[in-house]
Parts: sequence; C-alpha cells; structure tokens
Amino acid sequence: MSTDQPAPPTETDESEGRRERILSAAAELFAADGFDATPTYRIAEQAGVPKGLLFYYFPRKRDILTTLLEERIPETPGLDAAEAVVAGDPAASLVRLADLVGLSRHESVVLRTILFRELGTLPESATYAARLRRNLLTLTEEVVVSSAPRPITREAAHKIAQTFVAVLLDDANAQRYGGDGPDLGTAAEIMALAVDRCALPG
Repeated sequence: MSTDQPAPPTETDESEGRRERILSAAAELFAADGFDATPTYRIAEQAGVPKGLLFYYFPRKRDILTTLLEERIPETPGLDAAEAVVAGDPAASLVRLADLVGLSRHESVVLRTILFRELGTLPESATYAARLRRNLLTLTEEVVVSSAPRPITREAAHKIAQTFVAVLLDDANAQRYGGDGPDLGTAAEIMALAVDRCALPG
C-alpha cells in the first residue's frame, strides 16, 4: 500500500490562491453592484483576506478590473478557427464557434455583466470591448470562409461575420438579465443562406 502523501501547498500556491479569491470576489461584486459602488473592503471581506493584502496584489481598485478583463475574458478567444469549421456547413460551423467561444457560460456572464455595465464609464471597458469585438470578427470571418461550400469573397464573409458577431454579443448582453436572447441556431442558418447567396459563380 502506497504511503505517498500529496505535497503540502507551497507559499506560491497559497499566494496564487489568495489572488484568485480576490479576483473572484471582485467579479461577483462588480457584476452585482457596479464598479464604483463596490468598496475595496467588501472585496477583501468576500475574498477572506486582509484589506492590506488586497492592495499588495492590486494597488488600485481599477487594477482589479483590468486584471479581470485581461485574464478571465481573453481578448482573443483561445481557439483556432479550424476547431469550429464543419466543412461545407457554415450554419453548423457558426453554432460550434458560438459554443467554443462560450460567451453564455456562467463565468463569462458575470464578467460580461461588468463589461457591458461599465462601457460608458470606464475607458478600460470600452477599449477592451472594442478589441474583443475585433478579434471575434476576425475569427468568425475565417470560419465563414473556411466552411463555405463554394468560394466566397472576403468582403462578403466580413459582412456576414459582422452580423453574426452582433448576434453573439447581443446574446451575451441578454444573459445579464436572464432574459431571452436571440436564437443562435436560427441566426446561423440565416448566415448560411447569406453565404450561399454570396458564393462566387462557377
């Protein structure tokens, strides 16, 4: 019988754990109450850390928001367009893309609540949102081009991608309220019709 015991947590592990607790607490509180209405002492309380430790990791409250945006909602979704492509089937490819990007998952919903809520008040949110949209657009355009049954121009693919990304972001925004968002499957089917109509002759 093995007597091996798991290694005790290192100081680095414990430090990282405290930092992650601070970020998780801030995400929940910013989403519920807004950035300006959330004092740092409440973040520290919810994270179970001394307030001084919070400022050790994040000297300004705004640094917490910036870190949340950079680490928990990557500007470039961590996938290659090829992972979403179903050859010859743009509708299935776009649905798969939406699932892989995962804007409707719980953590994404919490963080996107922060993002959309603060768009008009915090420059970091507006800048991040613009980069996120641009990167989603590039990814979606590549999926459209690669999945089209017949060749399609980049210009047409770009316009189709713009529409589908708008639907994706609208769905993510609707999730903030627990309401009905757009039907992504139907939207993908409409985009597939546009791909077919825009196909190059021959």
